[in-house]
Amino acid sequence: MYGTSFPAYPQRIVCLTAETAETVYALGAGDRVVGVSGATTLPEAREKPKIGGFTSFKLEKILRLRPDLVLAFSDLQRDIVRDLVGAGVTVLALNQRSLEEVYRAILLIGGVLGREEAARGLIRDLQDEVRQVREYSSVWPDRPRVFFEEWDAPLISGITWVSELIEIAGGRDIFPELRAEPMASGRVVDPQEVIRRDPQIIVASWCGKRVDPEKIRQRAGWDSIDAVRENRIFEMKSSDILAPGPALLRGLRELHEIIQRYMTERK
Repeated sequence: MYGTSFPAYPQRIVCLTAETAETVYALGAGDRVVGVSGATTLPEAREKPKIGGFTSFKLEKILRLRPDLVLAFSDLQRDIVRDLVGAGVTVLALNQRSLEEVYRAILLIGGVLGREEAARGLIRDLQDEVRQVREYSSVWPDRPRVFFEEWDAPLISGITWVSELIEIAGGRDIFPELRAEPMASGRVVDPQEVIRRDPQIIVASWCGKRVDPEKIRQRAGWDSIDAVRENRIFEMKSSDILAPGPALLRGLRELHEIIQRYMTERK
């Protein structure tokens, strides 16, 4: 049996992604974070030591922080996860792709940190806002066609949670059949097919680099797309729409504002 002074839950946490750091802080355990990814945008988390980018981590730098838990995300981090496990570090590697899986990931992190009740409260708050936005947009008679561009070369459409947020916000994802593809390679789309499906709104978030709306406008044949003709090309921060954690609410609000503006203009 452990002594009374033994810490029951991890006390030195390294977060390899922005959403894991944001989740830990939202659960009231930010004081336990000893290292974060350079992609982390949460101001208080950015004060912690940086241990690399989304896939460019140095094992030695992480080990020097003496973590008793590392939080990771997706197959893209499998190499550093393997190396950390090989070095004897406890790693929780998450792989959420949908909103439901985001909720489960938050609950899992909460349980590991001994913050289950806080996690359940956070999930309820997220679900409440999602419900409010869904109810607001449900009365709109028409839903605009939306193309979400996750990458530009090749063109990649939105992952499951992005497609879900578009629909909750009041739009129609023009590539709904690809939403369940967990890998980006499964969501590569033909530029000509985007023209054929004629989105009324284009939302782009190129993870790791700024969106160039002019580059989008100049693509061959895209001047015939409604969104391009009417100048409805919008950039969203990757930290608000491509980080599957609490920050997705910011992405949902922004999507809702974009679509609501469209609906108002159509009246």
